[in-house]
Amino acid sequence: MNKKNIGVIGAGSWGTTLADLLAKKGHAVTLWAYEPELVEEMKTTRVNGLFLPGITLAAGLQFTNDLFDASREKDFLLFVVPSQLLRGVLKEVVSEISPATFVASASKGIEVGTLLAVSQLFEELLPQALYQRFSVLSGPSFAREVAQEMPTAVVAASGDESAARFVQDVFNCSYFRVYTNSDVIGAELGGALKNVIAIAAGISDGLGFGCNTRAALITRGLAEISRLGIAMGARPETFSGLAGMGDLVLTCTGELSRNRSVGMKLGRGRRLAEILGEMHMVAEGVKTAESAWELAKRYAIDMPITEQVYRVLYEDKPAKSAVVELMTRNLKAEGI
Repeated sequence: MNKKNIGVIGAGSWGTTLADLLAKKGHAVTLWAYEPELVEEMKTTRVNGLFLPGITLAAGLQFTNDLFDASREKDFLLFVVPSQLLRGVLKEVVSEISPATFVASASKGIEVGTLLAVSQLFEELLPQALYQRFSVLSGPSFAREVAQEMPTAVVAASGDESAARFVQDVFNCSYFRVYTNSDVIGAELGGALKNVIAIAAGISDGLGFGCNTRAALITRGLAEISRLGIAMGARPETFSGLAGMGDLVLTCTGELSRNRSVGMKLGRGRRLAEILGEMHMVAEGVKTAESAWELAKRYAIDMPITEQVYRVLYEDKPAKSAVVELMTRNLKAEGI
């Protein structure tokens, strides 16, 4: 692929990693960070010490605190900001995006209140011509492992095949393999809802339960994700792929999972406010649990694990009581 002019909006661990990957491939990449002091640090040290410490960033990567500078006259614009902040950032910059720009999101979450998935939020705010070429990037991918060039496989999903192929080509390299998919809502719901199940898996680990419990949570969690996804128009097979089962297994088992870490601390008896107060990175599953539970009620979908995670997070339900309730529900046949 020819060298592209790219803006990456959001300098958390994932945004920084993706910007670094693109710069290593020879693209002209500008990374936008909200914090001016972080921009200065990255310019001076070429390290994002706040979100990706210990990783030296590509020599050609540029940094800015000017949102418009990062967005104007780009071939490709990638948004990697926390899902609950996405609306504000996109509204501020949408008028600056060139009609010829390919737009994608690597954010994973569901907006609280509106209950919009990321693609639905972009559909609401982007001009139709831009949204028609919109893509989401999802799949099992811890930022630090990608930054360390460990082999990783993800999915670029778009309703427009040429847009998905553009994202595939712009990212694909020897350690980052990108598949295409046309099921946008399925890919992003898999990426968002797995964070809720990962909190449940962390709670299980924090309570001292073993591999049996975690395997049950992953399997039945996938059933919940699939039920809601299908009700919202996703294809069932998407949840067997990288953006579904792949991302779910990683986030429920990996030591680098922020959502699993939150769950573990809850399982050990700590309070949510205290846990979140110690974090400078976002655990998307905390807010997504609220939105997912509201979506479950809206679509009349049975999501018992999601419900119990919501009640532990927002109603201070004891984690052990949530487990008892899950295990003593009315018996039923297995199935989605």
